[in-house]
Amino acid sequence: MAEFVTLEVDGGVGTIRLDRPPMNALNAQVQEELRAAALEASTRREVRAVVVYGGPKVFAAGADIKEMATMSYTDMVDRSAGLSSAFTSVAKIPKPVVAAVTGYALGGGCELSLCADYRVAAADAKLGQPEILLGVIPGAGGTQRLARLVGPSKAKDLCFTGRFVGAEEALRIGLVDVVVPAEEVYDAAHRWAAQFATGPGYALRAAKEAIDAGLSVDLDTGLAIERQQFAALFGTEDRTIGMQSFIEKGPGKAEFANR
Repeated sequence: MAEFVTLEVDGGVGTIRLDRPPMNALNAQVQEELRAAALEASTRREVRAVVVYGGPKVFAAGADIKEMATMSYTDMVDRSAGLSSAFTSVAKIPKPVVAAVTGYALGGGCELSLCADYRVAAADAKLGQPEILLGVIPGAGGTQRLARLVGPSKAKDLCFTGRFVGAEEALRIGLVDVVVPAEEVYDAAHRWAAQFATGPGYALRAAKEAIDAGLSVDLDTGLAIERQQFAALFGTEDRTIGMQSFIEKGPGKAEFANR
């Protein structure tokens, strides 16, 4: 049984819940439990979309600095790949993933939110990459996913200064996608995820993989990836269901089988 990270499933939506009081510090144990939860969410067929949630008070305030402070260069060489890949396991969940951001999402917490496809933030949330204030840089995707999301100039500002970003600024620069009152964050995130619970799972997976893979290649290669994913979906039962339903009933009425 995991101690700090769990996966709960309700109506096709899986919630990956971080619970390491008081601030959900992301130590090595949490990272590995996060990896296990992401793998479980990826492989369980009844999980059709995922919410990543740290609870009503805080998303995750960053790495466990006490743990990291005693680590040498060789210690971090040994650990850094595991740190990065634990977060990547969340980004690679082949289903829609939304981060429900309350309180602080700083350092590793911000990096974890970047692994989601969509971010719902509380009106009083604070996000940022303050690693520079410790004499280091983000080490779990912050220099890479952040730049791809908000652009290199804004990413450099956040990484160079280490400043915290309020919810409204985060919304303005594209770091989050919607801002709601703090008490509504989880419900809003769950609603976003729930709309995919009866959707065409393999088409959603293909869309996510095509977009993510296309971000790191030239346009022609990206278009080739898209064509391959598009054509492959003609081998699914959901494609047959979706097109036949459109012909007979019009758009938006298909009852997909997730096959």
